[in-house]
Amino acid sequence: MDGADDQDDAGTRLAGRLLVATPGVLEDANFRRTVVLLLEHSANGALGVIVNRPTDIPVAEPFPGWESATSPPPVLFHGGPVQAGMIIALGRTRPGSDPDEGFQAVSGTRGRIGTVDLRLPAWDLAPAFDAVRVFAGYSGWSPGQLENELRLGAWIVVDSLPGDAFEPDPDHLWSAVLRRQGGHLAMFAHYPVDVMAN
Repeated sequence: MDGADDQDDAGTRLAGRLLVATPGVLEDANFRRTVVLLLEHSANGALGVIVNRPTDIPVAEPFPGWESATSPPPVLFHGGPVQAGMIIALGRTRPGSDPDEGFQAVSGTRGRIGTVDLRLPAWDLAPAFDAVRVFAGYSGWSPGQLENELRLGAWIVVDSLPGDAFEPDPDHLWSAVLRRQGGHLAMFAHYPVDVMAN
């Protein structure tokens, strides 16, 4: 196996996992205290969506019919700073449901979480899902960029749970994900928003 294959194998393992912004290290306004679900990761780069940044825009405005299938809060989420006009929808399939079109499973999520094609009629596709969330924009990394950020300690990589991308209280997801890790990572959950004010 050559080096490119090795890198692809290692990178693929991060798809379906969470990137949790390390406090005090990653202070870029786009990613401060964010949780990113990685949808793709290979030698060609990485792509994910921020799962804890809701907007004030109701899903019903751009996607009528999908609001009843959308997990609370039923608003668009800011998926990241890249291509804010691009829409990515994630869905979690109901147990025993296997949509034959309009759904592409994300590697590393045991097949239940994947992208949903919102161009298909909601009444046709929505019953296959017990949770849906819609993101405007995404988070992207060029080849080697994410690996470099990981070496610098900007992100903590942890396993995702099936409910993370659909958390009804997204404002507390960052600290909740860190707390459930236990040990020294759990201590980060109490890191103050403004260190200077502490």
